[in-house]
Amino acid sequence: MRGKKKAAVRPKTEAELAKMRVSCAKLGEVHARLKEMIRPGISTAEIDEAGERFIREAGGEPNFKNYQGYPAAICVSVNDEVVHGIPKRDRILEEGDIVSLDCGLVYDGFHSDAARTWGVGEVHPNAAALIAHTRESFFAGIRYAVAGGHLHDISNGIAAYLQPYGYGIVRDLTGHGIGRALHEEPVIPNYRMPVFNRGILLEPGMTLAVEPMVTLGTWRVYWEDDGWTVRTDDGAPAAHYENTIAIRPEGECEILTLMPGEEADGSGAV
Repeated sequence: MRGKKKAAVRPKTEAELAKMRVSCAKLGEVHARLKEMIRPGISTAEIDEAGERFIREAGGEPNFKNYQGYPAAICVSVNDEVVHGIPKRDRILEEGDIVSLDCGLVYDGFHSDAARTWGVGEVHPNAAALIAHTRESFFAGIRYAVAGGHLHDISNGIAAYLQPYGYGIVRDLTGHGIGRALHEEPVIPNYRMPVFNRGILLEPGMTLAVEPMVTLGTWRVYWEDDGWTVRTDDGAPAAHYENTIAIRPEGECEILTLMPGEEADGSGAV
């Protein structure tokens, strides 16, 4: 999503992280329920309506709905729609489509944000590979999400993983900080950054939404007249994978928005 950024990065306390874990776990469960809905013949509006119901049943509020005017709870982006696809009653998923679901919720004052891309029925092998590699690029990037490292090490890790495949890595959209607001500092690029610009130092308690957005063609995108839907310039399919993570004092980061049964390397519930 788009958003104004706070001026500084403030690590969360352990008490705040405990609240974020609850918010994020609820979102992981929402995504698992949404995954079960993906099939030919369903409308993107039906997915949105169910997603909002799932969020509210979990005790949360859909933090995307009405955010800067966005009209839905779930961003449902199909094929060449990279992000922010607006759900519609007459937008029906078909066999072979790929669909990205991006959503979040706020619970007890703390936000969560995550995205997944799924194939609808049997998809082209190239599309299936795109989905898998986009997911795997996230995990390649967060190997560098460690205290004492630098923010752009994450960006470079994502880009280094994707580069051999020749994919387009979207440059106009980035990840972001998250916490008491849906969008906080810092901005997190998914593309390779200059060696002289390593970004901020990562500190324990920082919470980040890392979200590679990858295409089978160009990295260039454009915004539809609705002001939200972002499409690839060349009409190539796009995939999106996102989790909210927390930097820990030692060792690997903590991934907060995994779905039940989804492992911390991206395997399991996929």
